[in-house]
Amino acid sequence: MTRMPDESQGNETLASLFHRIAQMLEVTGADRFRVIAHDRAARLIESHPEDLAAIARKHGPKPLTAIEGIGPKIADKIAEFASTGRIAEHDELVAAVPPGLLELFNVPGLGPKTIRALWQEKNVTSIDDLKRIIHDGSIMDLPRMGAKTVANIKEAIEFSEHAAERIPLGIAWPIAEAIVRRMSKVKGVTQAAFAGSLRRGRETIGDLDILVESNDADAARDAFTTMKEVTKVIAAGEAKCSVRLEIGGRHVQADLRIVPPGSWGAALLYFTGSKEHNIRLRERAQKSGMTLNEYGLYIEDKAKSPPHLRGVKPVASRDEQAIFKALGLPEAPPELREDRNIDEPPPEHLIELADIKAELHAHTTASDGRMSIDELAEHAKARGFHTIAVTDHSQSSALAGGLRPDALRKHIDNVREANERAKGITILAGSEVDIRADGSLDYDDELLARLDIVVASPHASLRQDARTATDRLLRAITHPLVHIIGHPTGRIINKREGFHPDINELAAAAAQHRTALELNANWLRLDLRDTHLRAALAAGKGNTLIAIDCDVHHPDDFENLRFGVLTARRAALTSPSCVNTWPAKKLHHWLQSKRT
Repeated sequence: MTRMPDESQGNETLASLFHRIAQMLEVTGADRFRVIAHDRAARLIESHPEDLAAIARKHGPKPLTAIEGIGPKIADKIAEFASTGRIAEHDELVAAVPPGLLELFNVPGLGPKTIRALWQEKNVTSIDDLKRIIHDGSIMDLPRMGAKTVANIKEAIEFSEHAAERIPLGIAWPIAEAIVRRMSKVKGVTQAAFAGSLRRGRETIGDLDILVESNDADAARDAFTTMKEVTKVIAAGEAKCSVRLEIGGRHVQADLRIVPPGSWGAALLYFTGSKEHNIRLRERAQKSGMTLNEYGLYIEDKAKSPPHLRGVKPVASRDEQAIFKALGLPEAPPELREDRNIDEPPPEHLIELADIKAELHAHTTASDGRMSIDELAEHAKARGFHTIAVTDHSQSSALAGGLRPDALRKHIDNVREANERAKGITILAGSEVDIRADGSLDYDDELLARLDIVVASPHASLRQDARTATDRLLRAITHPLVHIIGHPTGRIINKREGFHPDINELAAAAAQHRTALELNANWLRLDLRDTHLRAALAAGKGNTLIAIDCDVHHPDDFENLRFGVLTARRAALTSPSCVNTWPAKKLHHWLQSKRT
């Protein structure tokens, strides 16, 4: 999770250093195992709940080696950082690798070997250099660089530049929450919230929109513009302030709107948006002989000046519900305030966070998770879940510690033993099984049949054409032993597009075979995305099954559930269609139905 800088930032900075070391080792052609060790260390450090530099500073490197995945050499580097603020190996690599070269890693599809060749053979040390050799055609001089490959690189550059303009939901949300907490404590502030596309649950955010109701605008403005993360004050007016923040190396613009007491609901409605939704509301107000702005809903009196400046009493303004009611409209949840029919009521049983009672995609220390089976179950139980599925990686995911068949058999026994010990929760023995490029699965049917649950996921060959990708996933969907198709497109937000299967065809087949499609709640994935999910629900004609899973590796990953639910609400998913909301008896019956 991203934190505000007044909380511990040691792990974030340290993880960034190890990540850059891994990239620079890759591009300089270093031993693959060194690259993997540093990359894994970066992920472990970033997700660890304690400040590892602080531990090393106090106790030296030895205690760090007790953390799985951190060996003595990595521990020594953490200790070096703790004592000096630097890592010598990082500095040496920085001296050897042009800084702009690492930007190329942000271009989807450019691997370290290609980047190395671009650097050494074409002196490409930046995105601009890469654009130059694409423009003059000299990139074609490189081995295995055909017209199609170049076209793909060009598209990838455009995609990465566009994506870089927006902030992922999982990064923006905790930053906005922290700002709201701060503003709530300011003298005169009676209410505070974030609005805009973040409140609507969009997967990426442009700027942060913060709203406060206050009887002391000066105090609110001063508190906002003097936050220590502020690098520039863009504007500081009576009712609006704009600042640029630097948080964890990321530059973010945040806008503050200050509204007087009594206008909260109108302002929250207006600044939540979307633009299209607001236009429809204003049109409805006009047809009803009223006018709507960020201060309230008023009777239209044809005066030239705005009614709130003339002291006109609004029809409704204090809360959103009253405004919808006065307009004769059903109240739309923020996630559904896009370009939709405002007369259409939200579906009954629109899914909520509290509806989720099971996690069906989780990893333990048997592969690349951070928790034992028992620890995973305890965290799931603490959240009120009745079921947790242990789905460690299959053998093809070697970098993630995927299990060979004999190891999986032993793991199944371990899970079943843990389930016997567990009180108040069912632990399922499962696997996240790779869907190979041809659609076959990573284990034979005899072994798959031993599992309580199979989550079949694509992890490689994610640039297949749409037809090939569709056929690949259809083969897994129709496999009688598969329960869930995990993160079906394989996309990583702002980094990897994944492939583009025919969602309608997949959903129709999934509905027929009672196979669930996953909405992976990890904010880096959110896959299926909202638009795909909406299409899948329509194509399944009421029979589409959806699983909202956190893909848990670390205890904090359970917190990603809110992002999955936000995305599901944007697609108008109802709780009966989500298998994670089902009572234990119904869920287990569905799972067992694929074993008989």
